[in-house]
Parts: sequence; C-alpha cells; structure tokens
Amino acid sequence: MVHTLDKRRRAPGASPDPHLVARTTPARRFAASLRAGAPVYLLLAVLLIALGIEDPTFFRPDPFLAFLKRSAPLVVLAAGQYLVIVSGGYDLSVGALVTVGVVVTAETYHAFPGAHWTIVVAVLLIGGAFVGLINGLVTTVLRVPSFIATLGMTLILEGAVFYWTQGSPSGILPDDFRRIGRSIAFGSVPWAVLVCVAVGVVAVVLMRSNFGRTLVATGDNAEAAGLAGVRVLRVRVLAFVLSGTAAAVAAILVGGFSGVSAQAGRGYEFEAITAVVLGGVALGGGSGSVVAAMAGALSLQTLFTLLNLRGVSNALETTVQGVIVITAVALGAVDWSRLRARVSPHLPFLSRPSRGESR
Repeated sequence: MVHTLDKRRRAPGASPDPHLVARTTPARRFAASLRAGAPVYLLLAVLLIALGIEDPTFFRPDPFLAFLKRSAPLVVLAAGQYLVIVSGGYDLSVGALVTVGVVVTAETYHAFPGAHWTIVVAVLLIGGAFVGLINGLVTTVLRVPSFIATLGMTLILEGAVFYWTQGSPSGILPDDFRRIGRSIAFGSVPWAVLVCVAVGVVAVVLMRSNFGRTLVATGDNAEAAGLAGVRVLRVRVLAFVLSGTAAAVAAILVGGFSGVSAQAGRGYEFEAITAVVLGGVALGGGSGSVVAAMAGALSLQTLFTLLNLRGVSNALETTVQGVIVITAVALGAVDWSRLRARVSPHLPFLSRPSRGESR
C-alpha cells in the first residue's frame, strides 16, 4: 500500500494535503505498480508465446492487429471497470450499456438517416456518462450496494431495449460510423487500436493524478479518506461516470466490427470484472494497477483465442472465467507473509534480512 492517510480531522471544505495522501515518489509508485502487475504481465507473455506456437502466422502485422482490434472493447471496459472496483464498487451495467449503445445508434440512423457520425458518437458518450451518473448517485446517495444498483440498471436497460425493439433491432449502422470499429487509421493500424491506446493513456494519467490517488485511498478506507479531506461520494460517483463513458466507447467499437444485435454486449460485464481480477486488482478496492487490469483483458482474450484454436467450445468461456475469478480471489486472500514465516525455517533461502539489518 503506497497511500498513507492522516486520520486527523480537517476543516470543512479543506483540500487534502498531497504529502498526506501519497508519501512516495512517482518513480517508486511506478516501480510498485510494475511489481504488483508482474504476474499478469508474465501470464500475458506466456499466453502470447503459446498462441504464436499454435498459430505461426499470429505475430504477422495483419493477424496481430486484427487480434488487438477484437480485444479493444474488452480492454476499454476493463479500464472503466477498474476505476469502479478500485474505489470499492462494482459496475454490472456495462454489458447492457454496450447493447443499448449499439441498438440506440441503429434506431437513430433508422429515424434520421442523415445524422452525422460525430453527433451520434457525442450522444452515445453523454448517454453512457448519464447512466454512470445514475449508478453513482443510487450507490452513494441512496446507499444501495453497487452490485445491486448496477444489476438493477442492467435489468432496466435490457428490458427497455427488448420493449423498444421486440428483440429485433431495425436500422443499420452506416460505414462512416462503423469506420471507428473496423477500419484502418493509417498504414495497417486500426482505429480501434488507437482508441484503445488513447483510453489507456487517459486512464494512466488519471491514476497518477490526485484523483487517482484519492480513488485508491477511498477504496482502501473510505472513512480515513474522508477524514483526510477526500470527497468520497464525489470520487465514487465520478468513477461510475467514467465507467459508463468507457462502456459507450466500447459500444462504438463493438458496433463497428460486429454490427447491430440485441445481444451485442451480453457477457461483457463479467468478462471485464474477470479481466480486472486477473490483473491483480483487489475486489473491494484499495489496490491494483489500471495497466495490469488492461493487461488482464488482453490475457483473457488471448486465452479465449488459444482455446478456440485448440478446438475448445466457446460455451466453456464462462466456465473459464469462473475458475479465473475464484482462483485469483483465493490467491489474493492468502497471507503470503505469514505463509513465508512458517515455511522459511525449513527453507532458509526464503528468509530475507529486514532493511538495515545485516546477516
């Protein structure tokens, strides 16, 4: 834990002292985040090597970039889901938001065929942020647990889509809108990959800012964060808003390469949570790296691709996700320091002198 909070009361409205919120240097925080994400980075490297062995053409530019394009929506959703989970919540509505985004876009173009794609994209982003705002307010103001609040939002959105479309959306997505999700930006690099990279850069910058530090502090100990001057409710609401916006971005990408479907976002919410957990982020909040969460999404997509090449049925994907979540959470609950203390007398090479102590 690199965030240390002073629990002394501050004057109302006073901003937290940055020296109290984070006492470590940026370089040390960066090194700590790399160490924390090392397992998932190693896992991703192993899976990519295995995929390269299974399919020798995988690392050629076109197949590899096509893989990244398919992975982009999940990576974007994982970045948004990370913000909510690290602050101490869950967002189960992102999959339904992806579906709503795709369907609403198709119905909008059906009613207004001449609508410019930039206006439609702006409406989607605002709509995603609005749904996130509602989730955040229900969770913080009404004190409904985020799991229940966002599950309820999922049911509302899915029911509204079914009622509106009767299960069969009308309209099509024009080429200028679909270009973002399926076309090439320059050279052989797809727009989807550039969007994914941009979202990653924004997420990293946010997490290195005061907002990111207060977000993690809120997830670690909301009461202590409040005593240190953090506006806990506002921070958590903003996390949901950003998660909803990320879901809207994912909807644009999904609509681009897969078209219109009333099931376009089905299952994405659980894949995003699985990716975040695989990235080593603690369920309940307070620790984890957004880069590791996004690497978890790539690892999950790589694993699914590898299983598909091995002839494993797609129906087992949810089973794999369940195993990953249970295993990752179980490993995260292990007190490794206590385990090492028990084992080290029998394995002397595990004993390490404390800092400043000589052998």
